Amino acid sequence: MATLTCPDCGVKVHQEDLICFRCGANLPHVPELDELPTPTISQKFITSDLRPAQRGISGAVLRITFPTGNVDIPAGTSVLLGRDPAESLVAAAFARFDNVSRRHATIEVDDSGHATIRDEGSTNGTFVNEDRVVPGTDVRIVDGDRIRLAADVTGSVSVQS
Repeated sequence: MATLTCPDCGVKVHQEDLICFRCGANLPHVPELDELPTPTISQKFITSDLRPAQRGISGAVLRITFPTGNVDIPAGTSVLLGRDPAESLVAAAFARFDNVSRRHATIEVDDSGHATIRDEGSTNGTFVNEDRVVPGTDVRIVDGDRIRLAADVTGSVSVQS
């Protein structure tokens, strides 16, 4: 049994003590190894050498050039395209287009720089190279693709490294 000292008054306490019996201070509790829960498969993966943080995030930035301006999405992030300024950081680019939904589509660029677009149940649809995106389905987008929100807003996709 290890003997420790109280951080408040300095009296000797035992490791299993929860409070100091002299001053009443709460003592820090360090769990024994047999008290720790067995890690899940996900936790093992996160702490393994294969975790993405150790591989690093790509320096790629996906740029979509719309008539109203560019939308840049760095690797490891996502952006909601739509007219609702409370939900979309780029809502100003779509404010004058009434046929673009408030929450129209989400573009996500993963840590390795691969991009997808997902229609969020928009009223007038999301299109990649003139093919309609099924709502709720992720569709891969790459350099040179054209995306369209509703009938009016078309953007060109480019990847900058």
